[in-house]
Amino acid sequence: MNYYTISQLAQEFDISTRTIRYYEERGMIAPMRTETGQRLYTRKDRAVLKLILRGKRFGFSLEEIHEMISLFDKDRTGRKQLEKTIEYGEQKLKEVNERIEDLVQLKQEMETILEDFKQRLKGLGE
Repeated sequence: MNYYTISQLAQEFDISTRTIRYYEERGMIAPMRTETGQRLYTRKDRAVLKLILRGKRFGFSLEEIHEMISLFDKDRTGRKQLEKTIEYGEQKLKEVNERIEDLVQLKQEMETILEDFKQRLKGLGE
């Protein structure tokens, strides 16, 4: 079986070892320990870490990610995990669309204000 050290995973995923330890403290991954206390991560730990980082990139909270990951251990078919992931994913997509709408509105307001300022500046030059 392949094992990974915390340094290897940190380098592979371009994160700090502290970040990995934090996920361990949160109970999201559980490495084995050698007699000297060195952490050894399995391929499953590596896969879970990859899912955590992907989930963070998509805006999921650690609680949401933890729930999605733990569902697979309860239902090996993956059905419950997929259902929960879809539920959270649809909510995140809704939030992203709302932010896009807000940003488009902000952009339009900024363009209007800038155009007004440009007109005022022209008026001062005459």
